[in-house]
Amino acid sequence: MITEKLKEKKATKQGMLSNVMRQFNNASDKIQLNSNIRKILEITNNELVVHFPVKMDNGEVAVFTGYRVQHNNALGPYKGGLRYHPTVDIDAARALAMWMTWKTALAGLPYGGAKGGIQIDPKKYSTAELERITRRFTYALGDNIGPELDIPAPDVNTNPQTMAWILDTYMSTKSPNERSTNLHVVTGKPIGAGGSEGRDRATGYGVFLCIKFWAEQNEVSLRDKKFIVQGFGNVGYWAAYFLESEGAKMIGVQDASGTLYNNNGISVGSLAAYQNATGALSGYTNAEAIPGNDFFGLDCDICIPAALGNQITEHNAGDIKAKVIAEGANGPTDVPAEAMLLERGITIIPDILCNSGGVIGSYYEWLQNRNGEIWTLEEVMEKLEKKLRTSFEKINKVVGERKVDARTAAFIIAIERLEQAYLQRGIFP
Repeated sequence: MITEKLKEKKATKQGMLSNVMRQFNNASDKIQLNSNIRKILEITNNELVVHFPVKMDNGEVAVFTGYRVQHNNALGPYKGGLRYHPTVDIDAARALAMWMTWKTALAGLPYGGAKGGIQIDPKKYSTAELERITRRFTYALGDNIGPELDIPAPDVNTNPQTMAWILDTYMSTKSPNERSTNLHVVTGKPIGAGGSEGRDRATGYGVFLCIKFWAEQNEVSLRDKKFIVQGFGNVGYWAAYFLESEGAKMIGVQDASGTLYNNNGISVGSLAAYQNATGALSGYTNAEAIPGNDFFGLDCDICIPAALGNQITEHNAGDIKAKVIAEGANGPTDVPAEAMLLERGITIIPDILCNSGGVIGSYYEWLQNRNGEIWTLEEVMEKLEKKLRTSFEKINKVVGERKVDARTAAFIIAIERLEQAYLQRGIFP
């Protein structure tokens, strides 16, 4: 039994890297990507693995492993989140870093792609321990991150407080006259520590906007549409919040603690208040607890996977009844499942578009820090919507011109932008 679980875990890890490579190769074949540039883009630039000791609350020392993979910086500094999760390893970081490269290129940002994190379950540590772990990890990364080199951001199980610890630690290693110029070493910071209005909701709002654009394109109203959300963290909550504000109903929600269902609708605000009080969804009384395997088969219009990668597979893709899947997570749908869904006429709004609101919001925070500006929430949201609509329309244009699916179209736009940069600049030496 243990051996089988290990095999399954290993297959999942390899699957994310395999998925992104298959997506990349598929799009590259469609555009006959320059073979020399293809060699560059299919590998990472730098991979950092650090082992570091931290003193626990009981006085014992524990050694942790952290990762930072920098995939490509042809368009600008590396950009990508740091996650704290047991599944973090070098292959997961490679896959996620590649997706970040395509995401920033698609959005037209002056960034490359990176990703990383620490292989831990943060629920097992106190706040004081997490602070020491974060600060020691930052110190171990050293000058491999920087405001013009590699800019981390929050991801799974990390938040504005995590970024504030990283910022403070990084700035403490600099001379006094350098500290004021390093505020943008991380994004997703608390407002008081140089964060931006709207960054907290940017990813989830972007997911909502992509669903809204899809509805407009298909001339349907979101009112009374039923949706389900996997993962009720920052992304899932805000996507659900904005959909509910348009009159849609959340009928199903799932996290690591359990799966809830109520065909009459689950109040987003009420569930969020319960989760904040208890730390989990399980036990919420205004919905029925159902088996986790039944989640993706719920009868709904919109499905939002906003948890981890490889959640929709060939084993459950046939159960999905939604008309549209909005990928709030990175790589939630594997390649065989996507083929099955597209054959059934189900629309997939690809992750590198759908959840790109986060990195766009991060870019706006980075710009404000860099330029000494402070924007209002309305300014940030307006700019975010404009940029996402531009990307959505570009993808639709390529879908029509090249007769490809939306994910392939998104990859084509991203890869062609990188190809152009390399062709114009040349390869050193």
